[in-house]
Amino acid sequence: MPLHMTRRALLTTAMAAGATSALGRLAHAQVKTPNVLCHRVHQANLTTGAAGNVIKPWEDKNNAQISWTTLDSNPLQDRLFREASLSETDFNVGYVIDNRMTSQIASLFEPLDDLRKAEPIEDFDDIAEGLRQSMIVGGKLVGVPVRHATQGLFYNEELLQEAGISAPPNTLEELVEQAKKLTFTSRSGTPVVGMILASDLAVFPVMFARAFGGDFIDKQFKVVPDSEAMEKGLSVLADLFKAGALPRSYATTRNDDMVTWMQQGRAAFAVLPFARYAQLNNKEQSTAPGKIKAIEFPGSKTLDSGHEMHPVVESWAMAIPANSTDKKLSWSYIRFVASKAATLDMARNGNGPVRTSTYAEPSFAGSLPQAKVEAAALAKARPAFPAFPEAARAQSTFLEEVQLAVLGRKSPKEAVAAIVDRVKPLMPA
Repeated sequence: MPLHMTRRALLTTAMAAGATSALGRLAHAQVKTPNVLCHRVHQANLTTGAAGNVIKPWEDKNNAQISWTTLDSNPLQDRLFREASLSETDFNVGYVIDNRMTSQIASLFEPLDDLRKAEPIEDFDDIAEGLRQSMIVGGKLVGVPVRHATQGLFYNEELLQEAGISAPPNTLEELVEQAKKLTFTSRSGTPVVGMILASDLAVFPVMFARAFGGDFIDKQFKVVPDSEAMEKGLSVLADLFKAGALPRSYATTRNDDMVTWMQQGRAAFAVLPFARYAQLNNKEQSTAPGKIKAIEFPGSKTLDSGHEMHPVVESWAMAIPANSTDKKLSWSYIRFVASKAATLDMARNGNGPVRTSTYAEPSFAGSLPQAKVEAAALAKARPAFPAFPEAARAQSTFLEEVQLAVLGRKSPKEAVAAIVDRVKPLMPA
């Protein structure tokens, strides 16, 4: 090959190189960059873990590279709602907690019914009903559930056996009886309380009220729809405290304390999300690894056949800001992430799967001892209360009265009356 080059050849080569460079720039420019605003756990479940990078096939198919913006829960919600309030936002998809989707917030997001009709989500009804319903506001679907934390009843099997109890409780009454019997000093010399509950979350008194067919606030925003059921629930909690089956420090007990007490063998029962199973049985942290198990929270034996025990669930959903651009790409992302295959792979990466069918998949259920129990609980689960603007204040007020009843400073009847009087004015018109 000659070392010299004619002027024409040089010009031709330069033009070809320029064309190649231009094509490269054009191809690069055509790569889409969808912006997703979420918690870091959502990104992790989609990109790392046993199932690998779940979202990569979608990126490859759509010639896209996702730009992730991750924040902790409260800052994330504040940022997302601010972005959705602007004239336009660069974010294509945002992740929303179920108890934040008020009617006012819902108006900031794109209704998804028409998009779902045009391009359906695979077997949408397979997503747990309680999660789907929490994202229907004013009759419109505004979010697609993607992650959940459903509450179960954890128990320390070793402590039960030590106390001569052969099986966990089937009814709330049996739970109370066992919790009292398990308020003792174990063979290791550890003082044990029958049950550990945090006092700063509505989850726990709501679960006890639901065990009798009651609730705090129903879907129609009625405060304490069944006063008698709520009184019975608070009476059980007050009785447990009086018997010493709840810690003396109940008023200052927080969520993380529950995990610690269960790991240390200081409590026999706790109400926690099923997802805590691995943490509670961690060999490096737990005194009874493999022996802390979970069941559905039991209803009262007086709960008639027409009522179910509805565990409390908290969930996240994917939503499209109404002021975002390229909603078609946004919906494509949501449809892919909500598919059965992606839901399974995210579960293998550590996500709480929103589809009940996922719990029957061997590649997931095989590594999850409580899979069958959690699936049954999820199918019936509902949020602690519906979303509304004064929800945080209502929960705080509710917990003040609950604590007075549990500590014996008010009767359950007086506390329930006060809950209704104080919370009712906070309800949406």
